[in-house]
Amino acid sequence: MTAPPFRRVLVANRGEIAVRIIRACHELDIEAVAVFSEADAGALHTRRADLAVPIGPTDPLHSYLRIDALVDAARRTGCQALHPGYGFLSEQGALARACAQAGIAFVGPDPATLELLGDKLAARRLARDSGVPVVPGMVAPAPVERPDDVEEIVASARELGFPVLVKAAAGGGGRGMREVATVEELPAALAGASREAAAAFGDGSVYLERVVRPARHVEVQLLGDEGSVVALGERDCSIQRRHQKLVEEAPAPGLPEETRTALLGHAVALGRAAGLRSAATAEFLLDGEGRSWFLEVNARLQVEHGITELVTGVDLVHEQLRIAGGGSISPAALAAAGRAATPNGHAIEVRLTAEDPAEAFHPRPGRITRWSEPGGPGIRVDSGVEPGSIVPGAYDSLLAKVLAWGPDRSVSIARLRRALEELEVVGLQTCLPFLRHVAADPAFAVGAVDTGYVERSWDPGPLRSQALEDAARGAALLAWGDGAAAPAPGSVRQEEAVGAWRRAGWSEAAERWP
Repeated sequence: MTAPPFRRVLVANRGEIAVRIIRACHELDIEAVAVFSEADAGALHTRRADLAVPIGPTDPLHSYLRIDALVDAARRTGCQALHPGYGFLSEQGALARACAQAGIAFVGPDPATLELLGDKLAARRLARDSGVPVVPGMVAPAPVERPDDVEEIVASARELGFPVLVKAAAGGGGRGMREVATVEELPAALAGASREAAAAFGDGSVYLERVVRPARHVEVQLLGDEGSVVALGERDCSIQRRHQKLVEEAPAPGLPEETRTALLGHAVALGRAAGLRSAATAEFLLDGEGRSWFLEVNARLQVEHGITELVTGVDLVHEQLRIAGGGSISPAALAAAGRAATPNGHAIEVRLTAEDPAEAFHPRPGRITRWSEPGGPGIRVDSGVEPGSIVPGAYDSLLAKVLAWGPDRSVSIARLRRALEELEVVGLQTCLPFLRHVAADPAFAVGAVDTGYVERSWDPGPLRSQALEDAARGAALLAWGDGAAAPAPGSVRQEEAVGAWRRAGWSEAAERWP
């Protein structure tokens, strides 16, 4: 048996990604140490780990975003490495440097690569210099701290053409991003995006970028070691809300072979130019004419990495750990890269979040009272919750990812649809109604999606009204009691029954649908 690359690893994250990394560590015979804030005391990831260490209060600025607390936790528990997961500090060169200074391996790219690729503006310049087409926009930060330069920003926006995007130079996941339709909206959008970026990533730098519409969002999974950089294939991530992904699939449906080959080549060129060593993802937009435009590189593990694992058979977290321990990309991963143009089957992932899809996907924190995951052929669930879990409002609302694999896209959709019907979650509102809508949507079935899909196709009104009607009907029957004839719809007796049931909590329950 091959010796594990490390004896003990600190998992510097929370929720489902922490559980995912802990599992990978255990598969490689590595001990995993979890960290937790006050809000996460007793959370699932703390109990899956071999050891759990408190790092501060609920506010992530004083816990999960504290480099000193994370490095100190790793040092005190004898960890040889630290895995940052995604989000939080995962793309911060400062964390990687602090780990190096403490003699702790950072499971991710080198600090210099993180600083280059984690800064979206630097990555745009790298792509431009590498001959990769870049979405038109700034290549330097907008001077938001200098009100006297507002005319410079306005001029840049006018040159790009409205609408424009204000985007954070650091981080990802839609944080620090605003779409601006007019000059009048620009100052507030710049200030708001900068504040959000500073809170989420510790860096308030923002820039302007042209909106490409219609567009598909397609990304390429990269792996790099000391000697090579390879692409394991692409993913389509076009179904989004607030510029945050909700549904991803691999490979991208209907992508011409020449387009796929070009995207893989662009991504590998970027990885090589940046000296990539670990996992990263190069993101692109495909416009209505099929042209590709480079967006950014996420120099970390992606939320949606699992669908690439399903179609390649490669465990990306295992690869990260081995490379961080001084190893090379595995023969299996190199072989998968050689087959990237002809992937094995099709995989789809949906993100289950604690959000209300009838209210613009606003977060709905709370306590999960019932949780039952689907299973069966081709289904994988990566989750960080269980019955009784409290979902705080201070963090990302992601609860779990449901992944479906099939030998072709139609089978993977059928399996996904079945899995979402099996999934049960009670106690708080989730985006499950929307996910079920997507899985049953004929437009999705034929791959007719782009980044405007949610605004164009999602109308929660009829579905929610039907759910409330069904809840009222069930309430009346329950309140009337077993063995008695149900009152006629609209009758006084029915109204009395429904009223009694409402007093028992119907109003609260009916707000969560289905």
